[in-house]
Amino acid sequence: MTEISLTEKSLETLSGTMEENFRYLSERLGVRLSARGETVTLDGPAESVEMARKLLEELGRLVTRGYAVGKEEFRTALRVLEEDPAIDLVEFFTDASIPDSVKRVVVPRNLKQRLFIQTVVRHDLVFTVGPAGTGKTYLAVALAAAALAEKRVRRIVLTRPAVEAGERLGFLPGDLVEKVNPYLRPVYDALYDILGYEKVARYLERGVIEIAPLAFMRGRTLNDSFMLLDEAQNTTPEQMKMFLTRMGFHSKMVVTGDVTQIDLPGDRPSGLIQAREVLGGMSGISFFDFTKADVVRHRLVQQVVDAYEQFEAGRRRGEA
Repeated sequence: MTEISLTEKSLETLSGTMEENFRYLSERLGVRLSARGETVTLDGPAESVEMARKLLEELGRLVTRGYAVGKEEFRTALRVLEEDPAIDLVEFFTDASIPDSVKRVVVPRNLKQRLFIQTVVRHDLVFTVGPAGTGKTYLAVALAAAALAEKRVRRIVLTRPAVEAGERLGFLPGDLVEKVNPYLRPVYDALYDILGYEKVARYLERGVIEIAPLAFMRGRTLNDSFMLLDEAQNTTPEQMKMFLTRMGFHSKMVVTGDVTQIDLPGDRPSGLIQAREVLGGMSGISFFDFTKADVVRHRLVQQVVDAYEQFEAGRRRGEA
């Protein structure tokens, strides 16, 4: 049994609405929590009690400093501690290597996400590969928004290959942009979530934010821009080369994709896979990999990823 002391404000903040944070902590670690006055008593397996103590004490210091610790921050802190019990949670949430503008729009939800943010801050060209639910596209859009807010870039250019937007979509009304708009919707969703609908609408109207199919990038050179190529596993090598050579002065590029979800027709190679072979050793370029262990969506997403991996592995063994 361990007792810790928290300030009244810290205790009220950390326990959450109707003590939902304490219930979550108890269920996740198998510890019993009881609060009396400003003292919290922890009882259970020694390792779990120690983790709960560290979590509450360090988050308590953050609250005392004026840092807003809500439900998501509480759960992120526990997830991070489970990954690395020795980590300093105060440093994790106040990391000086992450620009303040980034912290205002997004908080990393695990150690890998923090490392990804640091990687993008330090490199002008970052390739990011990983399964659905790891936050790679959302974080990239957040970093683009932060760069714009700090005036490190003058515009954001977001693009995706429209693999499915061939002749089969010819019957749809509108021009090419309107036809491929559904494939760009996840990028819009992330922007609306981070910047708000009205600001995004203004930026789109003024050309500060440009969202377009990959084909629209040909022949352009983009200076002072943050460029994101999403769903890059569906680019051909020619398209990938075309996109990478659009990079102008004072610009930054992030390329994201999931090599387990390639939709290219026939045996056409993926430009994302080839890019690692061609550019893997170049200075100034970083390749960053998320895995299924980094999924931060609903717990079922990771189970779905696992199930499909097992299914594909079994099918390959059957074909061998």
